[in-house]
Amino acid sequence: MTGNKKVFINFFKKLKRYSQKAGIRIGYATLLMYYAYTRRDTPLWAKNIILGSIAYFISPIDAVPDLTPFLGYTDDWGILSFGLVTIAAYIDEEVRGKARQRLVEFFPKVNLKEIEVVEEQL
Repeated sequence: MTGNKKVFINFFKKLKRYSQKAGIRIGYATLLMYYAYTRRDTPLWAKNIILGSIAYFISPIDAVPDLTPFLGYTDDWGILSFGLVTIAAYIDEEVRGKARQRLVEFFPKVNLKEIEVVEEQL
């Protein structure tokens, strides 16, 4: 298994496990980045930003521990937001559709207002 595949497998495990704690915004942002990564026309520099952002999210070592309610995910949100804005040109409707579809698996009662906050950054 390649290193990149392992990062994404760990990412899906962590996202599913912590989705209720991390929140819909973080879940949607990470899914957008994942599906942007899978696009063939996403350049290597953008894929590296995606990998770095997602690796930080799944890393057990954080600037602010994820065990702390709400505050624990603020650093993750900051890194993911930076990465998301940086690679926004590679997030098209197909990527958004796939991310929304997967998000429903983690959050059966998705509030579209929550993901609109993420999309406003793009």
